[in-house]
Amino acid sequence: MSAGQTVSFLIAGVQKGGTSALFDYLRDSPAVRMPAVKEAHFFDDETVDWSAPDPSAYHRLFGDRDGLWGEATPIYLYWPNSLERIARYNPAMKIVVLFRDPIQRAWSHWKMEYAKRKECEPFAWCIREGRARLADADSQAPGHHRVFSYVERGLYARQVERLFALFPREQCLLLRSEDLRDDPAPQLARLSAFLGIPALPFTSKRVVHVARSIDYPSRLALEDQRLLADIYLQEMKRFESISGIDASLWTSKWL
Repeated sequence: MSAGQTVSFLIAGVQKGGTSALFDYLRDSPAVRMPAVKEAHFFDDETVDWSAPDPSAYHRLFGDRDGLWGEATPIYLYWPNSLERIARYNPAMKIVVLFRDPIQRAWSHWKMEYAKRKECEPFAWCIREGRARLADADSQAPGHHRVFSYVERGLYARQVERLFALFPREQCLLLRSEDLRDDPAPQLARLSAFLGIPALPFTSKRVVHVARSIDYPSRLALEDQRLLADIYLQEMKRFESISGIDASLWTSKWL
C-alpha cells in the first residue's frame, strides 16, 4: 500500500441497478483493488465525526497491495451529504452510476426488503400511503430512509443534479443497467477507458442478487405501474436532459 493512497473511484448507485454485477467484473481486474465485501458504507455512516473524519479503518478494507482502489456502495448517490463527503475526501474521485428503469427498480427494491423481512406491507401501499414513513421516521437524515425509499430512489434527475454540482462531468460515468446486463462488453470497455486501466476481462454475462423465489404478497399491478409512471415521467425528461442518457428504453413501456 502506497503511503497516503486514497480511494480513486466509487460505484455510487443506484440500488438494484446492477452494481453487484459490476463489482464482480471489476474484481477480476489485476489493476483494481476492491474490498472483499461489497458496500463499504463509509460516506453514508452517520456515526463518523465528519468534522474530522478518520478514514484509516476504511482504507484497511483495501489490504496492503498497490492498485487502483475502488468500492461499490449504491446508497451514496441517494443519501444526503454522502456526495459532499466524497468530494471533500477526494475531489478527483471518479464516480460510476448505473441507472435502471425506475419502476422496475422500485419493484425489485421492495422484493428485496420483503424477502429480508425488513418490509411487511404490500407494494401498492408502500408506494402510496407508505411514502409518509420517510417523513415520520426517526431518521438520521430526515426525508430519507434506507429501506422504505422505493419511490424516492428513482428520482434520478435531482440526484444527478447534485452529483454534477460537486464533480465535473468528466469524472462521472453514467450507464444504463440494462445495457450492462444485455451487452456487457461495450460497457466494460467504456468503464476501463474511464478508469484508465487495461481492458476488463470478460468471459460471460453476470446477474447477481436476483430476487429470491418466495411467495410475495404483491405483484407489480398495472395500476401501480401507472401511478409510478405519473410520478416519474417529468423526472425522466429532466434526467435525459441533464445526464444525456436516453430514457426512452424505459418510458416507451409506460405509455
